[in-house]
This record gives sequence, C-alpha cells and structure tokens, in this order.
Amino acid sequence: MKSLKGSKQVNGGYIALEDGRCSELYGGLFDKPLICFGCGIGWLLFLIGFLFPITWFAGTILYLTNYSKSDPRERAGLGACASAALICTFIGAVALMIVLFKG
Repeated sequence: MKSLKGSKQVNGGYIALEDGRCSELYGGLFDKPLICFGCGIGWLLFLIGFLFPITWFAGTILYLTNYSKSDPRERAGLGACASAALICTFIGAVALMIVLFKG
C-alpha cells in the first residue's frame, strides 16, 4: 500500500483522509449551508413540482447546464427533477395519444 501525504492509506484507488482534512482540501465549500432552508434548490424544485410540474423542467435545465458544478451537493436534487420531468413528459404523451386516438 502506498502512503500519500495527508492520508492514512490508499485502498482500491480511494484515499482515506484524516479527520479535519476535508475542509482544507475543498476550501470550505461544504461548510456553508445550502440555499432554500438547507435542502438546496434542486430538492426544493422537486418538491414544488408536485404542485407545479413546470418546476421539474426548470430543474432539468439547471441540471443540463451544469449548475451543480458550483456545488456538487445540488446534483442529486436536480437529477431527481430531471427524472420526474421525463416521467411527466411520458405520462403526458400517453394521455395525449389516448385523447387524440380514442375517437
């Protein structure tokens, strides 16, 4: 096993960092709370999407334009918006086909 500076050991390509070392490496990026009451914009858009599904598409646009690169903690919520938008589009297309071809 190799030993890298600031790490205890290298195991399978992953480095086990010492306690307190993570904030030094990332420059305090994860010290600040997420916007929107700590849940992040992605999860907020996902939850609001159950009332107003257009917000899922807004979250999908943010996901596709790499908004989550500024804070990787946003990636999960924006990915959930993209999945919900895809499902919503599929259900809407099926409902439209049923209405158009029912006659």
